[in-house]
Amino acid sequence: MGVRFCILDPTGNITALVETPAEIARQPEIVTGIMRLRPEVEQVGFLDAAEENTLPSLRMAGGEFCGNASMCAAALILIRRGLSHGELLLRVSGADRPVAVNLRHEGSGTFGAEIQMPPALGITEKEFDFDGISASLPLVRMAGISHLIVEPASPFFALLEDRPAAERAVRKFCEKLRADGLGLMFLEGGGEERNMTPLVYVPGVGTTFWENSCASGSAAAGMYLAARHGVPAELTLHEPGGDLRVSSDPANGEIRLRGGVRFVGEFELP
Repeated sequence: MGVRFCILDPTGNITALVETPAEIARQPEIVTGIMRLRPEVEQVGFLDAAEENTLPSLRMAGGEFCGNASMCAAALILIRRGLSHGELLLRVSGADRPVAVNLRHEGSGTFGAEIQMPPALGITEKEFDFDGISASLPLVRMAGISHLIVEPASPFFALLEDRPAAERAVRKFCEKLRADGLGLMFLEGGGEERNMTPLVYVPGVGTTFWENSCASGSAAAGMYLAARHGVPAELTLHEPGGDLRVSSDPANGEIRLRGGVRFVGEFELP
């Protein structure tokens, strides 16, 4: 019997969720197989929906945290339970406490979703060296993943126009930080609407993707801007796959992210 998985689209960050039980040691092989079969997939998670009286759990293939996959998992659980809306608590890899996701069905297998993201563990400046450039970048450490915010004033912003170099840089920076996963969030513009291009590296599975959207990176950008200005931040981030909306309050560390999830279909890996 093959490995059953579903594909969902959270703002273009195409996610495969495996429902067939699989030992952690076997998961990298399954990820490779799914990405060969469905090359549009950017990330893979393993979902144990459990019984309705226990918390479902989601483990990303690299053990990292992923907000988009968390929203996908919640949407798939609602579909499996025949529900059109509700709030779910999930245990997610990389998060030290359950994550709350609120969903509402909007028709044609599409859900509006809001997730309460884990707060930052710390927001600091860190010095990096790459190809003769030395500069500091804002570092947002989160449970299960970290993000560097790269704005136009940084000399590293030029990496946006040299993608192979950017991919080498994110791997080097991740190794230096010894992070479970690392994103370079190229953030442009001002005010409540900004453009963001996410690049994410997960060493546990060796994947480097220019993602169509990144929920944890969007949350990191919101927390960074809120901390920098000392006031709550309300942002709409225009990302390659669509828009994500972020609310961050530096007073209590609360961070909420709103987006959408579309169910694509069910598949099987032989």
